Order: sequence, then structure tokens, then C-alpha cells
Amino acid sequence: MNAIQITGLYKQFSGKRMKKIDALKGLDLEIAPGEVFGFLGPNGAGKSTTIKLMMGLLRPTAGAAKIMGMDAGQTESRRSVGYLPENPAFYDYLGAEEYIAFVGSQFRMGKSLLARRSEEVLKRLELWDARKRPMRGYSKGMVQRVGLAQALVHDPDVYILDEPMSGLDPIGRALVKDIILDLKRRGKCVFFSTHITDDVEKVCDRVGVIVKGTLVALDRVENILRSGVEGYLIHLKMPETESFSFGGIELFRRTDSVSEYYVPCSAFNGFMGEVNRTGTDVLLVETKRRDLEDFFLALVKSAQGA
Repeated sequence: MNAIQITGLYKQFSGKRMKKIDALKGLDLEIAPGEVFGFLGPNGAGKSTTIKLMMGLLRPTAGAAKIMGMDAGQTESRRSVGYLPENPAFYDYLGAEEYIAFVGSQFRMGKSLLARRSEEVLKRLELWDARKRPMRGYSKGMVQRVGLAQALVHDPDVYILDEPMSGLDPIGRALVKDIILDLKRRGKCVFFSTHITDDVEKVCDRVGVIVKGTLVALDRVENILRSGVEGYLIHLKMPETESFSFGGIELFRRTDSVSEYYVPCSAFNGFMGEVNRTGTDVLLVETKRRDLEDFFLALVKSAQGA
């Protein structure tokens, strides 16, 4: 059974002067338990609409979404989900500890289990010292971490996170990435939306790119990165001669004895054969590739120009 199953999901809104707006156009997705899935797209692409449909906060115009085999429209489907909305807002007169206790009670957690889990998640998210302070005095990053804490407290099987890194400083972002990777190790499914490609590249198994309500790409992150290899930067220990060269490949001299060659993929085997024939020492080989951001921007530009 898939952790998340989306079939033909379609959502239409009424805009100004009753103009129909297709926010989501027949989305199909299958996400397995233990998988971290990144949902990439520019602002207004349909990411948050998809998540609200998955959480039963919107009704689809057509199609269906299922969480752990249950229809997303059923209340029971959400008992196995930890949800972080895009812009979390809480009762600001409560402290983080009180709010987490409230959330846990909604999931029918026993008092001793809730107390233990609350302490665990608040310490993990570095909120323990501020747990009794009213949240009205929290920074934006602290509020975001409270949002993640309330998604974690009941230890669900599926996590649906809308822009989980929003408002976090570099330390907070690293902390959230570590938590997502730990959830993966424990066999949890994590679905998160973002427009920051670095987040996806570091923690995701697969990525889907949505533009104007249409899924324009779906692949494993490693496949995208592998397909983007353009060449290699090769560092060589050079002999004591100014005329040393390999097959016309352009030479960049850094010091008297170490040089760099940029070698396109098509010339790599021949270049390395010549290096081996001359007995030159290879100090380092760096892969030069198009990163996930370049892949994403190219897709968005193509889809928006269509």
C-alpha cells in the first residue's frame, strides 16, 4: 500500500467575474512508505492547493487523494498524518508546551506518552527553554519550529509539510533536514513542498516539479543529477615543461607544477588514456554538472513559455 496515492486530482476555482481558474490539472502521484518526496514549483504553481486537497481542507473538483489507503476526505485519514501548513498560526497566548499538549490530546495520546513525546520534540527542536513563554513573543523561526513539533508529537506514519524551511536560519534549516532524514531512516513517508532546490537535493529520494497546475517532471534526484553531468575538472601534477598538453584540451596553470583541465564528457576516456600513457599523476577529478536548480529553472521556463 502506498503512503500517499493521488489519482487524477483536479481543482478549479472561480476567479473574478466568475472566470474559471484551473489550479490543479489531473495530478497523479504514488509515494511509498519510507520515501522523502520533494514537491517543487514556483509561487502559484499548485503546491499548496495539492496539500490542502490531501489534508481534506479543500474538496477536489475531480479525482481523489488517499492517505494510507483512506480517502483524504475522511477524518480518520488524518490520524496518521503530521501536517505543517505553509503559514502556521497558533494561539499566541499559549506556550509551546501547552499547545503541543493540546495537539496531542486531539490525537488521543495518553498523558504519560504525551508528556514524554512533548519533551522529546521540544528539546529536539531547541524550544525546551522557551516552552512556557507565550508564543506571541516567539520569533518567526521559533513559530515554524513549533509547527514542526506539533506535526511530530504523535509520531505518525506520514508527514505533509508545506514549506517547512520557511523563516528558518541556516542552523534551523540544518536541524529540520536532519529530522527529515531521521524520519526516513525510521520508515516514515515525508512529502514536502518547497521552491528551494538545495533542500530537495540534500534530503529527497524523488522530486516532482509542478508548473501552472501540471506535473512537468517526476524522477529520482540521483537520476536528475547524473543526467546533468557536463564534464570534469581534472587536477594534474605537471612535469617540468611549458609545452605539456593533452589532445588540445585547454590548460589552466595554477602553480608551477599543478594544472587544471576542463574535459567534456565525450573526451574523458581519451584524455585519461593519454594521462595514463605519460605517467602523469592525477591529483583530483571533480564532476562539473548542471545542478537541480538549473534543471528546475529550465523546466519552469519551458513550461511557462508554452
